[in-house]
Amino acid sequence: MKVAVIQMVSGANVDANLQQAHDLLSQAAAQGAELAVLPEYFCLMGQRDADKLAIQEPAGKGPLQQFLADTAKALGLWLVGGTLPLASASTLAAEQGGRVSNSTLVYSPLGLRAARYDKIHLFRFDNGTERYDESVVLIAGSTPVSFDLSSRDGHTWRVGLSVCYDLRFPELYRHYAASGAHLLLVPSAFTFTTGQDHWELLLRARAIENLAFVAAAAQGGLHDNQRRTWGHSMLVDPWGKLLAQQAQDPGVVLAELDFEAMNQCRSRLPALQHRVL
Repeated sequence: MKVAVIQMVSGANVDANLQQAHDLLSQAAAQGAELAVLPEYFCLMGQRDADKLAIQEPAGKGPLQQFLADTAKALGLWLVGGTLPLASASTLAAEQGGRVSNSTLVYSPLGLRAARYDKIHLFRFDNGTERYDESVVLIAGSTPVSFDLSSRDGHTWRVGLSVCYDLRFPELYRHYAASGAHLLLVPSAFTFTTGQDHWELLLRARAIENLAFVAAAAQGGLHDNQRRTWGHSMLVDPWGKLLAQQAQDPGVVLAELDFEAMNQCRSRLPALQHRVL
């Protein structure tokens, strides 16, 4: 199955971001991608964290969700929509102290929503110069989510969903592996500071320890708010080998994922069967 991870440098203009995403997704489809993954915050990297509250949508309707559904259908892709801000299912975000869910939505080639995952682990970082605290505007999710994708080569792939900071919590990915996942997705907006030290190392570790493919779509460049993200969108095989990557700037990163090669890795080294705890 050919998979594309889309690297973007999203800014403060939603329409411009959607146009950038559409152009890159069109390139991915033209190159034969069957599954395409957008990065975290593909729709907006605002001047302030709270800017995402202004574009929040209720689950099931809104221009951002319609864009994803229409694009998936028009291009005939399985489309993983990075993340977008969704209002709580039970109440308006204003009643949750002005917070939203940072949600990954998956759409089938028919334009139908196939899965929703709300980011579980919320990033907080303070090195004295850079400070981030996603909990100020985000509500943490609580449930791992996977979906099944029947590929053109006849295989059924189980795909586990995660977002950015989740990458530092291996128990989430072990849960997916124990549930039969073959592919782990990590749409992200890693900071330049943490990314240069940890990004590739963590992605390759999650692939190796779970004998699964990993597809990580990232923000990669200097944004309107002067924040710089690390980029280095990549696809990693179950042995930890980098199949494809791009350092910075918008682009499409493509690779063919071989289901049988994954099974061979798991047969040669049946570590998943040797688990004790």
